Amino acid sequence: MDETAWWRRDRFADRAPYLAARGAALRAVRRYFEAEGFVEVDTPALQISPGLEPHLRAFATTLDEPGGDARRLYLHTSPEFAMKKLLAAGVPKLFQLTHAFRNGERSPTHHPEFTLLEWYRSGATYRELMRDCERLLVEVAEAVGRRDCVWRGRTADPRRRWNMETVAGVFADRCGIDILATAPDPERPSLELLAAAARALGIAPHPGDVWEDLFFRIFLERIEPMLGIDAPTILADYPIAMAALARPKPEDPRVAERFEVYVAGLELANGFSELTDPVEQRRRFERDRTYRRALYGEAYPIDEDFLAALAAMPPSAGIALGFDRLVMLASGAGRIEDVLWAPVS
Repeated sequence: MDETAWWRRDRFADRAPYLAARGAALRAVRRYFEAEGFVEVDTPALQISPGLEPHLRAFATTLDEPGGDARRLYLHTSPEFAMKKLLAAGVPKLFQLTHAFRNGERSPTHHPEFTLLEWYRSGATYRELMRDCERLLVEVAEAVGRRDCVWRGRTADPRRRWNMETVAGVFADRCGIDILATAPDPERPSLELLAAAARALGIAPHPGDVWEDLFFRIFLERIEPMLGIDAPTILADYPIAMAALARPKPEDPRVAERFEVYVAGLELANGFSELTDPVEQRRRFERDRTYRRALYGEAYPIDEDFLAALAAMPPSAGIALGFDRLVMLASGAGRIEDVLWAPVS
């Protein structure tokens, strides 16, 4: 018998408290959205396009139709495209708890198959989503029976006043870098300008790096571990080059109405006010496909039906939250596999 098999009773018993917390969190999530008047939807995992973020790797398969036709499809990395089509169809507030799939991802906080919680509000901006996150985390913590969220010895109390930060603000305050000044052309940030600023921190670009690579190296080393300590942090207004599906901020088009939620140093959610211009969205998709092809020699297809639906979609805001990570934070689990009923073996 394999002594490390996850289904062994002794090993499974170790995870039982975390799985009980998962059930409590699941019920709390559904209660919250029902009280808010949301419709729970269920969209297919098989999609024409799995999502076009350049660094995400999808699982591909072949759909064989009864007539003999075959089509290449992908397991979605997020249900975003299908849910936005439902917004276009007239569903005003919707949420979904779904399995999502990302290849090449396995770590204490990543799994090839995981659970995403996504929700969308028509007629809203990213501000309404921020308030959703604040209330939802409190309800989940209360349902699990803990006051603090915990990750690697750090804590955050979701009942406390949340920290509100901007990307430009944290780079200036913690690194002395004017991050927007490194992008005189907001669509084409300058690696050279960011590298000059980063060298003062002892951080240099690697061969083949682009601006985004160096941005994340600085962010992961000097900023992210300190976000969401004592109370959760909302980090808002990302440079426009880092917001493929978000609309520009009207008062400062150098940035997008995009935010992320950090709790005890762990990234939990990514939300934004939606871009609803299909022409601009196509341009961004093509830019990202070109970049992906240059990096990996392949690019995923564009979902033309999604672009058609985008023209009919009302002004909206949407967010994806890692449900497994939420359970980890609420229960104190140290690994994502602790909160999964069964891992991908």
